[in-house]
Amino acid sequence: MNLKLGTFIFSTLFCMICFSPDPLNGQTNNYFSVQAKVENGTIEGLYDTKTSLQLYLGIPFAQPPIGDLRWKAPQPMKNWTGLKETKKFGPRAVQGIVFGDMNARSNGISEDCLYLNIWTPATRKTTGLPVLVYFYGGGFVAGDGSEPRYDGGSMAQKGIVSVTVNYRLNIFGFLAHPELSAEAPYKASGNYGLLDQTAALNWVKKNIAAFGGDRNKVTIAGESAGSIAVSSLMASPLSKDLIAGAIGESGAAINPTMAPVALAEAEKQGVEFATKAGNYTIKQLRGMSTYEIYELYNESKRFGFPTVIDGYFFPKSLTEIFKAKEQAQIPILVGWNSAEIPGMAFMYGKPYSEADFVGRVKETYPNNFDEVLAIYPHSSEKEVEQSATALASDRFIAYSTWKWFDLQRKNSSQAVYRYLFSKLRPPLVDQNLASGLAGGTLKKENNQPKMAEPIGAPHACEIEYCMGNLGLIKEYAWTAEDYKVSQTMENFFANFIKTGNPNDATLPEWPAAAPSDPNPPVMILNVESKTVKSENEGRYLFHDRFYKNN
Repeated sequence: MNLKLGTFIFSTLFCMICFSPDPLNGQTNNYFSVQAKVENGTIEGLYDTKTSLQLYLGIPFAQPPIGDLRWKAPQPMKNWTGLKETKKFGPRAVQGIVFGDMNARSNGISEDCLYLNIWTPATRKTTGLPVLVYFYGGGFVAGDGSEPRYDGGSMAQKGIVSVTVNYRLNIFGFLAHPELSAEAPYKASGNYGLLDQTAALNWVKKNIAAFGGDRNKVTIAGESAGSIAVSSLMASPLSKDLIAGAIGESGAAINPTMAPVALAEAEKQGVEFATKAGNYTIKQLRGMSTYEIYELYNESKRFGFPTVIDGYFFPKSLTEIFKAKEQAQIPILVGWNSAEIPGMAFMYGKPYSEADFVGRVKETYPNNFDEVLAIYPHSSEKEVEQSATALASDRFIAYSTWKWFDLQRKNSSQAVYRYLFSKLRPPLVDQNLASGLAGGTLKKENNQPKMAEPIGAPHACEIEYCMGNLGLIKEYAWTAEDYKVSQTMENFFANFIKTGNPNDATLPEWPAAAPSDPNPPVMILNVESKTVKSENEGRYLFHDRFYKNN
């Protein structure tokens, strides 16, 4: 999406509360120290006698990107002597409190943030375990691999080596500038956060056997910006050969959702930033403190910087890469939520009336409004609410995820699975809080208008379900139905990570999508999960033409 649209959408997904629970999220008297030998030296983590898992938290996978390494591709980690303790989460990338559902357990905030975390069920003789590498979401401006909803413990108990990765964000992770391009050996700039992810995957390839993992059975996964990253890593020649499977939850780097821009455009935005900040050169910016850069970035009121078709990480757009069948030829499992963003994001505060909906559609699609009105029913207030929600969600992130799904099924012989997460979230434990628009919570204000009752599952709410982490998320009053949905979804994901196929005899049948099926199957994830034939392809085909991705 263009930067202004991205800023509007992601900035509406706000919240104001951030907690810092204990790094191990509970009692620490069940642990003793364990060691592992990796490429650069020996690390010491923790063995949890309660879960029989080994935890290695805060493992450095590249040199700290500070000083002269600020705004450079990640550099290989140097060797160390003696033991390196990896018993607590490393610092998270520099960021503000942007989304209320990000309850970091990390050890502070720093540009020195290139750390990963491992949960493994391996014993001293274990080999060949499948591996999950999960990338957090947050619009490439926020997020942290320590968040409880990404915790790898539950997946590890299913026989999977689980990894979460920190990567650079906002101005530190995505600034492009002609001076940076000139000094880089590949003559481009930006995409540092994506290059960090690639460095982490290379580290996993070299070292995961030390934790019982199979270097050739690595599935990558992520939600929102993390899902956008997964689609990008599938497309990049630098990373596509490092992965055996991919899971995408709500997001792909395809117009209008944070698609990469041309290098010249990204460099132009970088120059505009540096000029408005004070006519600074890159040398001057590198000489500034973290706080000074952070302050300049906040003053600019930017929502991050775009990813870049740099001829290095991104040789072309994702659509071009997939149509040329140059992406990773691997099985994928992708989907989105039934109400990614409220309908008011499309209605701009106008009521859910037929007349107002028609008016907004005509404003937004002056040359195509008849077609849009035919696709999105609007004959009653309820229909308008549902269609406004669907249209807002499609424009925000559902269509781009569909396009990724469609490109892979038509340009790969590998299996492609699609889901729609539809479980309504339970009430909050604390009735003084309200659900935010990005899955988090905010304090209710006396004069705050009552939020409309949700009509589906909002953006980001599925993460704790698929990762088996409802018990670590304390804000919601989870019910037996929630745990049932979580068990189903986590088992589907675990099966896919292990075999490239989500199915087993205990779960509802989930067929792969055939390349030419006009109504491909969709797994509806809810209290009673089931596969249905898609009834919404017309929506996505319209947006395919509208955004000129067809």
